[in-house]
Amino acid sequence: MAKYDIVIIGGGVSGMGAALYSGRFMLKTAVVTTMPGGAIINTNDIANYPGIKNITGFELFNRISEHALEYGVEVINSTVTRIKKEKDYFLIYMDEEVLESKAVIIATGTVWKKLGIPGEEEFKSKGVHYCALCDGAFYKGKTVVVVGGSDTAAKDALLLTEYADKVYIIYRREKIRAEPITLSRVEENSKIEIINNTNVKEIQGQTTVQKVLLDKPYNGSTEFETQGVFIAIGHIPISNLAKDLGVKLNQKDEIVIDRRAMTNISGVFAAGDVCDGDFKQAITGVAEGVTAAYSAYNFVGKVNLSGLNGSSL
Repeated sequence: MAKYDIVIIGGGVSGMGAALYSGRFMLKTAVVTTMPGGAIINTNDIANYPGIKNITGFELFNRISEHALEYGVEVINSTVTRIKKEKDYFLIYMDEEVLESKAVIIATGTVWKKLGIPGEEEFKSKGVHYCALCDGAFYKGKTVVVVGGSDTAAKDALLLTEYADKVYIIYRREKIRAEPITLSRVEENSKIEIINNTNVKEIQGQTTVQKVLLDKPYNGSTEFETQGVFIAIGHIPISNLAKDLGVKLNQKDEIVIDRRAMTNISGVFAAGDVCDGDFKQAITGVAEGVTAAYSAYNFVGKVNLSGLNGSSL
């Protein structure tokens, strides 16, 4: 059984940020991941990471990952099925192996939230998508809709204008909630039109998507013709491992952490989108990962500081 000081579950920028510092602290570190890079590698344009004016999510992940690997961090491509706490260590069960670790950092991220309407599963990858960067190029010269009103939805719409002739944002509320600079770009783009106070009830077609049904008429009809539906309504935290371990979650199933990235269980730390922070960005996730690594470093005894034996959450 391989033994580590720290095992980090999740290989996105938060997990690799944690690994970078864990490695720098000279801790024996393993990162276990089923999807290196996480969700951010599907982001085409990051313009708010301090010190870097523009970069793709894939490039940002590669830079952080390469930096972490310089410190001897081990990356294991596998799925963690269970975490078990023993007296003074943790057992991390994977597909075909078990690891032993003094501390655990959970940085498992999120998955895309679904609408849960008729036609969504039937036309998945046949006109229904969750990643504009991945699949937008298939819609050159076509009409597409983006369902959602977040900053991500607005950025998806802007990206899709590089391919589609017309992009509609359909949002259930009065006004989309994009960041001011993103909203300005949307409003200035002649290819984008916003349909507010409207829900998509159903997705229809033959072999591929042909139209969506709306809950209220648009231009006199509840049938809206489109060749592509890009769903951007948020994410669901991947927190089942934490829950089974007894880690405290909030009502959204996000992991509750304190300012030191500590959970309610001694030796268990967390970082990134799976946690309960309101502002989820690459920079905040990396910062939480670094904080988690520092707290874990103290926990395993490299620095003897008082008061770091678990959060009072």
